[in-house]
Amino acid sequence: MQPWIEPRLVAHACLLVESYQRMVGRPLLHAAGDTTGIAGALYRAPFVVVSHDTADPPCLNYGNQRALELWEMSWPRLIGTPSRETAEAAERAARERLLERVAREGFVDDYTGIRVSSRGRRFRIDRATVWAVVSPEGRPAGQAATFSEVTFLDP
Repeated sequence: MQPWIEPRLVAHACLLVESYQRMVGRPLLHAAGDTTGIAGALYRAPFVVVSHDTADPPCLNYGNQRALELWEMSWPRLIGTPSRETAEAAERAARERLLERVAREGFVDDYTGIRVSSRGRRFRIDRATVWAVVSPEGRPAGQAATFSEVTFLDP
């Protein structure tokens, strides 16, 4: 199954890449080619990329292959999951403060936090970049995160 080839997901993946460049000022991904090629490269990237929408509560609307593996979820299970459920209950207040900071500042590139997989496996993410996903016209489209440093906390 290659969910990232659906046209709306190709467009969303490209929005993530473009929005990261605009907000953070550096490329998320070094990929050339058409939009499907960029979406495929993002899905197969060696680092995690995950995003949520602007719903209340925000729900996950993208996760690349590394995100699916880390949270131990299939694509259908990940999509639509309230993003707060990726964090333990004790970590949710800190997560909310982070998201408010991202909303104010556009991005944060020094986030560390504890997350939990769908099977209860706890892990710490370090030096995550979290950014506001914004359309080229300036419309808010959610928030996204990327990271590659993960330490599993459970045996």
